[in-house]
Amino acid sequence: MGWSVNQQVEIGRGKRSRIWGGAFLFWVFLMFATPKIPLSNHHHHFADMRNFFGVPNTLNVITNFPFLIVGVVGFILSLQGYFFNISLRGEVWGWVLFFGGIVGVAFGSAYYHLKPDDSRVIWDTLPMMIAYSSLFSSFVVERVGQRVGLTCLFGMLFVVLLSTAYARIFNDLRLCMMFQLIPCIAIPGMTFLYPPKYTHSIYWLWAAGVYLLAKFEAAFDRKIYHANLYFISGHSLEHLCSTVIPVLFAIMLMYRNISIQRLSDLKERP
Repeated sequence: MGWSVNQQVEIGRGKRSRIWGGAFLFWVFLMFATPKIPLSNHHHHFADMRNFFGVPNTLNVITNFPFLIVGVVGFILSLQGYFFNISLRGEVWGWVLFFGGIVGVAFGSAYYHLKPDDSRVIWDTLPMMIAYSSLFSSFVVERVGQRVGLTCLFGMLFVVLLSTAYARIFNDLRLCMMFQLIPCIAIPGMTFLYPPKYTHSIYWLWAAGVYLLAKFEAAFDRKIYHANLYFISGHSLEHLCSTVIPVLFAIMLMYRNISIQRLSDLKERP
């Protein structure tokens, strides 16, 4: 029996190593195969630049306010530990940083949209990348294990700093753009590779779908603005749509229950 468990552990480790190795090789291939993506002035020109009540780019600024509400509520509930079903300390780290990153998005994105330029854009992207890192690590803790998830968290936070520094020094957005695609690609893929520890795991796929919708709205910022007769732009809708993502995860954390108890979690539990 002990030999069988050890064999399964080794197989699991080998599968994870192949997945991470394949992901790294794919990243190297993209870096060599894709051209440099510099940050141009066009990046800062949004469709809706109207000024209401003396606030520049008003709707792009104030549509960040829901991030603040959802982020603060989620941050408090993650620390409190009563309303959210969080069974491991490693999960607390991930979810606290995720909702904290959402709070950072509210301030960073609003600050950037008040006067969009190269010097401010880092405060728009950095909190988002921190939120993506902690969200993905929480998913890994849930699906694979606490030790692997925490290792993933600290490793990805290092990559966040590396990516933002690379973008600033070399004026190349490829690392940041690839990094933001990680949750959208990896989470649905790993959903079918690893069984869920909790119930209500469908919320992960719903959140990935909302994320894709938000990116669609951002990509068609001006066309959406024209289509609704200049009422609200695609970028402002992206902000509002993206707010749904932490709401979905807050609902998931409130209602989920443990469906599979892993032996590794029992050993790692404080």
